Amino acid sequence: MGLLDFLQPAAKKTNTTQEDTPDVSHALLTLEDVVAPSGIEIGQRTINISGTYARTFFTISYPRYLNDGWLEPILDMEKEMDVSIFVHPIDTASTLKKFQKKVAEVQSQINSRAEQGMVRDPQLEAAYRNLEDLRDKLQQAEEKLFNVGLYMTIYSEDESKLNKTENEIKNILDSRLIYIKPAQFQQEQGMKSALPFMDDQLMVHSKFNSSPLSSFFPFTSFDLTSDTGILYGINRHNSSLVLFDRYQLTNYNSVTFATSGAGKSYTTKLEILRSLMFGTEVIVIDPEREYEYLAEATGGRFFNISLSSAHHINPFDLPKPQDDENPEDVLRSHTIELIGLFRLMLGGLSAEEETLIDQAIRETYALKDITGNANFGDMEAPLLSDFEMVLAGMEGSASLISRLQKYTSGTWSGFMNKPTNVDINQKFIVFSLRDMEDELKTVAMYIITHHIWGAIRRRLAKRLLVIDEAWWMMKSEDTASFLFMLAKRGRKYYLGLSTITQDVDDFLRSPYGVPMITNSSLQLLMKQSPTAIDNIQNTFNLTDEEKFLLLESNVGEGIFFAGLKHVAIRVIASYTEDQIITSDPSQILQIKKAREELRASQS
Repeated sequence: MGLLDFLQPAAKKTNTTQEDTPDVSHALLTLEDVVAPSGIEIGQRTINISGTYARTFFTISYPRYLNDGWLEPILDMEKEMDVSIFVHPIDTASTLKKFQKKVAEVQSQINSRAEQGMVRDPQLEAAYRNLEDLRDKLQQAEEKLFNVGLYMTIYSEDESKLNKTENEIKNILDSRLIYIKPAQFQQEQGMKSALPFMDDQLMVHSKFNSSPLSSFFPFTSFDLTSDTGILYGINRHNSSLVLFDRYQLTNYNSVTFATSGAGKSYTTKLEILRSLMFGTEVIVIDPEREYEYLAEATGGRFFNISLSSAHHINPFDLPKPQDDENPEDVLRSHTIELIGLFRLMLGGLSAEEETLIDQAIRETYALKDITGNANFGDMEAPLLSDFEMVLAGMEGSASLISRLQKYTSGTWSGFMNKPTNVDINQKFIVFSLRDMEDELKTVAMYIITHHIWGAIRRRLAKRLLVIDEAWWMMKSEDTASFLFMLAKRGRKYYLGLSTITQDVDDFLRSPYGVPMITNSSLQLLMKQSPTAIDNIQNTFNLTDEEKFLLLESNVGEGIFFAGLKHVAIRVIASYTEDQIITSDPSQILQIKKAREELRASQS
């Protein structure tokens, strides 16, 4: 048999003589010659195609009832396979005549058993009722009958792996009372039947009416609709609601990846707005001042953090020890965090410089009578200038002093060398870093998140911490490790961490990038750029169809992951919500113009 004869469906052959056959000895290489395998060996149960083994199965028996999606576990297996479903309609008129005869036979058996005084046969009576019901539906055109053939071809590198895959498939189907058999001595016909030629050469069929046949439909999707939670969007596959509560998962964290303009901030603001309605306290670190109007509209507090800002956070503030915490451990932990901050501020530290910094921090706290044995919860914390004074009296600190002066008395002194005057005990808090110099944004994020963490530990409440453009914090190992610590420990304090980024490569390049994703029960992927999509596909184990879905998504569309389930989602908002959360510059201008006109009319 020729290779092309095998790969193509059967065609009519015509008789030709030798004179009719053209000379193809000098013909050019065709596309069929290029794609055709080098050799095919057809065995009793297996076909070997150029070193790749294939085996075809057909189904021989089904249970009385079939549940929707019963074929999905097979289709979701990470195995290479082809599945073909052949549906051949059966003429209803001729079938009804056979049904009439069959119904009469079953009814006769029931009457005969009754006349002989035998015990009722429930199976026989159930068969009679089913036949009568199906006959009525066929007569009323509510149902139709079909001959259905289901064939599967699996592929593998060697026969041992092929046998293992066969056993896995059989175990899944056997548990559902569905039985399959390999096409013995018919592997050629079986493989042709499984290929997309619409050529049913096996002709192994079972009869189904319309209702159970619908359970064969392989394209099913998960529903993410729960009794509690907030509305995230609409399931694009079946238009059901994606309604979910992050605080009922194993952890409360989420990650969002999207390109600029894909709708990630819009989606996050919508979640914030709906979370506030359910009593969740929300804190946002906002690099682009996108959340100011949302804070204003909801009665929240907005802090614009910059070098000339009136809002200050003292990095030497200590969290108040809880009843189950040792003050000495709290002081030691905060000292380590401050060393990480100075490592960021001073462009790295040598081992000797770290030792000096550690000693200077302890002596700076001692100046204010803050030690591991003191109840320092209500004590006045030292300032950065106090630390500089202590460091100046230590030998070998000249280089550290020269690098530190820009933070204590230089251009950058306004932000962190003053007592804290920021109160975050509010329902909604936004820290904006848009006006902070890029060189200091990572430092500012580090200080703010540490201050937030200290406040969270003082009072237990249901909270959501949103860090927009989180790639800023992933650039440094100290800030990335602290962010990862928040993701791991936040659940203890009823804290959900939401990290959002458009720079996927920078986020995943960090050693804490993938652990951050695995410690997030909710994941949202929106429109991706072609340069980042391969990295995203490998990280989230996306299929090629899901990959192209992300490349072609419109604004507000993507894939929503919750635990082991994921659905294609479209984010929607009401008109009022849209007016509050929009990031579209044209809409913002219209809103501002309307507000100015309203103020003018009122004055």
